[in-house]
Amino acid sequence: MLAQNVGGIDRILRIVVGLALIAGFFLNAEASMRWLYLIGIIPLATGLMQTCPLYSLIGVNTCRVKK
Repeated sequence: MLAQNVGGIDRILRIVVGLALIAGFFLNAEASMRWLYLIGIIPLATGLMQTCPLYSLIGVNTCRVKK
């Protein structure tokens, strides 16, 4: 299993941005490149799973340290 490295405000922002982009996909039916809104799946998934593969590669961790 992947280690959790997304926490707090980072997680909330990812979920909000992901939902907003997916909503744009459904609300903007006349857009010529409408499929680009589906990129919102990535921040939504990383926010819900609390893990980001890119953060793992570059060594970033926004979770609080558990003692």
